[in-house]
Amino acid sequence: MANFYKDNPDIAEFIDALDLTEVAGLLEEDFRFAKEYDFAPENAEDAIDNYKRALDICGKIAGERIAPTAEETDKTGNILNGDGTVTYTPGIRLAIELYGKSGLMGATLPYYLGGLNMPCTVLTALNDIVSRADCSLMNMFGLQGIAETINAFASEEIKKEYVPRLATGELTGAMVLTEPDAGSDLQSVKTIAYQNERGEWFVSGVKRFITNGCGDVLLVLARTEPGTTNGSGLSCLLVEKCPQVQVRRLEHKLGINGSPTCELVFKDAPAKLIGQRRRGLITYVMALMNGARVGISAQGTGVGEAAYRAAREYAASRKQFGVTIDTFPALRELIANMSVDLQASRILAYYSSKSVDMEAGLAKKFETLKGTDGAAQVRARMKKYAGFNKMLTPMAKYFASEMAMRVSNNAVSVLGGSGYMKDYPVERYFRDARICSIYEGTSQLQIVAAIAGVEGGLVPDVVADVLEGVELTDSLKAKVAKIDELVAELGEAIKIVKEFPDAKLYHSLQARRLVDAGIAAIVAALFVRLAAKNPKRELALDYWMNVQFPAVRAGLEIAKGGYTASVTDFDAIAPMPVAE
Repeated sequence: MANFYKDNPDIAEFIDALDLTEVAGLLEEDFRFAKEYDFAPENAEDAIDNYKRALDICGKIAGERIAPTAEETDKTGNILNGDGTVTYTPGIRLAIELYGKSGLMGATLPYYLGGLNMPCTVLTALNDIVSRADCSLMNMFGLQGIAETINAFASEEIKKEYVPRLATGELTGAMVLTEPDAGSDLQSVKTIAYQNERGEWFVSGVKRFITNGCGDVLLVLARTEPGTTNGSGLSCLLVEKCPQVQVRRLEHKLGINGSPTCELVFKDAPAKLIGQRRRGLITYVMALMNGARVGISAQGTGVGEAAYRAAREYAASRKQFGVTIDTFPALRELIANMSVDLQASRILAYYSSKSVDMEAGLAKKFETLKGTDGAAQVRARMKKYAGFNKMLTPMAKYFASEMAMRVSNNAVSVLGGSGYMKDYPVERYFRDARICSIYEGTSQLQIVAAIAGVEGGLVPDVVADVLEGVELTDSLKAKVAKIDELVAELGEAIKIVKEFPDAKLYHSLQARRLVDAGIAAIVAALFVRLAAKNPKRELALDYWMNVQFPAVRAGLEIAKGGYTASVTDFDAIAPMPVAE
């Protein structure tokens, strides 16, 4: 029977190499919950065993029940009914039911609200598995951030009313942010929220491109402060599905057709304020970003896994000129690139998720230690990981999104004409992967988010964190020295970019090349960590350093070169077509 966890040893190996012992202790608050809940772990070993059991259950459902429905889900999509409601395609309905019954829809939620209290790292691995089975399903399964936001910022009354039902899959949710004229520029949101004389809240406006906008619980970013035009006038409100909320349109998309993308109209819909006024964008939506970014990094990794497997298996069976095509050197190199690219995406996504867990866990611990001698040290570590996350989570999202497109595109190439046909699933993987670099912030916006950390000198700090406590062989020590060389070259390029006469222009122009070099160094360190536990991984490390390092070094040479014509001579290089 298919199990998408057990048939992919990378997942368990990568999690083991990252070592979630401290994360488990922080989230379980020194395992005090074992006294209140029979299923809560008593120690780190017990907690990690629970994580693996959850992944096993997820893998079994994904392999046996969800993957077989993915093709039909893609073909049929969801149905917009005449009354403005939406009917999910059967495969999506089945998935929500099965994962709801398993408890995995509340993986990261606290025990007292019906959750499993598991770390973000485990949710990332779950999303990885789910996305391999059906990329579109992750958009419902991975929307656990809705319940997390309610848990983090809402009143206790609202938490208890909604979070347990989100954890069981009885309710589904949506984050309702974008509008026809406010996509990435969320400060321009025009949907309004107002109070009547009794203090009750209502929402009116139009929202577009809302993933699962037909869900039961809608967290809406709306303008509560009349006369404001920026983010300080926005608040977060909870709107339940009701007649005053209509799905006006289901978008017809290139891929992820099982995920309903909705245009919503709110007509004086009753609402409940989440947290405080004016903090909707500045605090609450920003708090969602780490989770959203690593969620998409897992989605890209999962669909990349599916595409790689399809290509690898086809190449091993397809014969040309009397031999299987995986014996051709050019094709071997292509598939090797796909494999190492995929491994790099997964380890970066998991490590970034662990960093998110460390920040969250240390923040909880700091609250309990305030006023004691140990508080300052915990706070310093918390701030360190908070800084890491501002760089790592956009890096993970950017790299995984681009990897998913490269690997799925190459999978189509491996299958040739067959890959272009709907007889094989790789054309679906190709279509599904494309969205990853668009939503939750385009790749360009991820680079904008990550570059401050790169230019601020965080890359060597992250490399040091990755390698802390790792026992290095002589061979691995030599490779760490090469990583240090690349980090030094990155530092030189950063200095030149900062000192360029038009620093703002040049900073924007070269940001991608600097971020790519930072990712290359961090991933190499992560491969070192893997190889220290499993010497076979040193082959992937060697491949990465021999293929990626020269590529990013070429990028650094361009960054140091001062060439700006793509911007300064844009109209001459890319003239506007002349209409007849």
